[in-house]
Amino acid sequence: MIIDCERCEVREIACDDCVVGVLLGAPEPRIRGGEVPSGASVIQLDAPECRALDALAAHGMVPRLRLVAGSPRRVTSDPESFLQDRDAG
Repeated sequence: MIIDCERCEVREIACDDCVVGVLLGAPEPRIRGGEVPSGASVIQLDAPECRALDALAAHGMVPRLRLVAGSPRRVTSDPESFLQDRDAG
């Protein structure tokens, strides 16, 4: 499982009640409406780690993962480049 706080649709809304925010600290607020990456956490968990977090959450020791993954966003160094480029698919 890969947890990418940058793509989370409930970021800044549910961070305080998410296991990632509790264990690693809530990510910094998005900059300029999310156009520029904020450096938010990307975490990769394997199956045993996921089971361990589920067990801890089931017993009320940590909150559950609140990630609501959105679609991937294009990352560029120029925040206005999205106005010039288009995906012709």
